Amino acid sequence: MAVRDSEAEEESAREVLARELQRLRGASGKSLAQLSDEVNYDRTYLNRLENGERLSKREVMETLDRVYGTDQLLVGLWKLARRETFPDRYKRFMWYEAMATFMHKYMMVMPGLLQTEEYARAVLSSAPTPIDTDELDELVVARMGRQEMLSRSEPPSLRVILDESVLGRPLADDGAWQRQLAHLVGAAEEPNITLQVLPLNAGVHDLMGGSLSLLWMADGTTVAYLEGNKSGDLIEEAAEVAQYRRSYEHLRDLALQPGDSVAFIKRLLEDSRA
Repeated sequence: MAVRDSEAEEESAREVLARELQRLRGASGKSLAQLSDEVNYDRTYLNRLENGERLSKREVMETLDRVYGTDQLLVGLWKLARRETFPDRYKRFMWYEAMATFMHKYMMVMPGLLQTEEYARAVLSSAPTPIDTDELDELVVARMGRQEMLSRSEPPSLRVILDESVLGRPLADDGAWQRQLAHLVGAAEEPNITLQVLPLNAGVHDLMGGSLSLLWMADGTTVAYLEGNKSGDLIEEAAEVAQYRRSYEHLRDLALQPGDSVAFIKRLLEDSRA
């Protein structure tokens, strides 16, 4: 029995989710074909979920939770399985991000929390090493899943300073790029989101070359996360976090005001459509 307990501890969240999907369908007495008809998802797709070969979108788990009467059980397991998609170095930052009440970010890339699915797919598929379609789908699902925190009943307050260089690097697909710009404009209209653009003519500053996230917890704890190309560094020491906070406040003063920033993005959108 002890051996089985040890093996269970090593079982991934994805394996637990797949096993629970199999168990619930078996207990319901439904065949895959019957379940497919009921939830309007392809039978092969559902079978791959039960085998742990695919990681679905949240709405699929919500549908299956309703069918099986399991409240939020499957959604909860899906969240755990989704986190396994991210590198270990990123997971502690994600935990802080999920718990944060205030988030201030300076971004040299399009922030994942404000990306459209099309933009995320384009970026994640841009690596020189080809990515398997299923793996790409899972990476996109994981990235989009992070955005759920912005639609909670009490979402965090998010301020993003977006470097102008990000807006000067459009997608090859004009339509997808226009939808990304429109998404930024729409996000900036949300009461909990403030968006500023740091123009190139603001000059040099000490955060060039990487992105910075400052996260405040409800208990007053603050952490910083520095992210470069394929690297990340979580900073929890208070004095060092304070230094990065001063750097951020300097950039906030250099950036366009929120209203001017949205107008700037709208002009880019209009030019793209023209």
